[in-house]
Amino acid sequence: MTANAPFDRALIDRRRVRAAARAAPGASFLLDAVADELAERLSLVQRQFAVGVELAGHTGALAARLGRGGQVERLLRIERDARFLGPGEGVVADEEALPLRDESVDLVLSPLSLHLTNDTPGALVQIRRALRPDGLFLAALLGGETLNELRASLLAAEAEISGGASPRVAPFADLREAGGLLQRAGFALPVIDQDRLTVRYASMFELMRDLRDMGMSNMLHARARRPVGRQLFFRAAEIYAERFADADGRLRATFDVVYLSGWKPHESQQKPLKPGSATHSLAEALRPKD
Repeated sequence: MTANAPFDRALIDRRRVRAAARAAPGASFLLDAVADELAERLSLVQRQFAVGVELAGHTGALAARLGRGGQVERLLRIERDARFLGPGEGVVADEEALPLRDESVDLVLSPLSLHLTNDTPGALVQIRRALRPDGLFLAALLGGETLNELRASLLAAEAEISGGASPRVAPFADLREAGGLLQRAGFALPVIDQDRLTVRYASMFELMRDLRDMGMSNMLHARARRPVGRQLFFRAAEIYAERFADADGRLRATFDVVYLSGWKPHESQQKPLKPGSATHSLAEALRPKD
């Protein structure tokens, strides 16, 4: 862990594994929606990809959709925990330390994981290096005003009760910041856009239950370690209802999904490879063990 690392990655792993084990009905709605969107965006690219990589998809929803589409001939899944992988389906590795050779894959997809890396610029540089010239990177990450209602309610309640506040909702990049990350990493033809998903809940506690079931509870290193009294959350729920309720009493929760795409630079950038022209295998993408 570096001194300024915002996220407790080990805690993120534990919470994701517990969430997967619970498999609460409907808990994967956000990942499912993003998987649908990424698969749709990829289908608009008139190209076959010989070797693709899915980074930290967790549920396998995106991999399943790509398998049905037939646009990716071989797909390698990379997860931080083996429990997210089926037999022979992929490898266990970190998004911040990719086990990929330079210029070894044609496509990298990342559904809702890069916003929780401590070195996102470094991860993007590794992705760009792993791509063959004219290879494609597609990603989705949470950004913008995601969970701004919950953040504001918790901060207001804690300031009112204790006179101070500790971070309880992760910070998220905006569109400009996301675009800057792609450019700094050396991607060509970067495209950034955002979809806003507004989910409505009966109470703040219902939202927090969904976040727990998605493995998205507070994972910041700077989170408060002392026990939190019930009074804080009851007051935050009241503030949430006062400030962010619709006319029917249901509460709004914002999820801004930022979509990124970029290409590995190549002189013939606008000339996609012909289907079936690749001659490399999936195994060649993995670095040999020392």
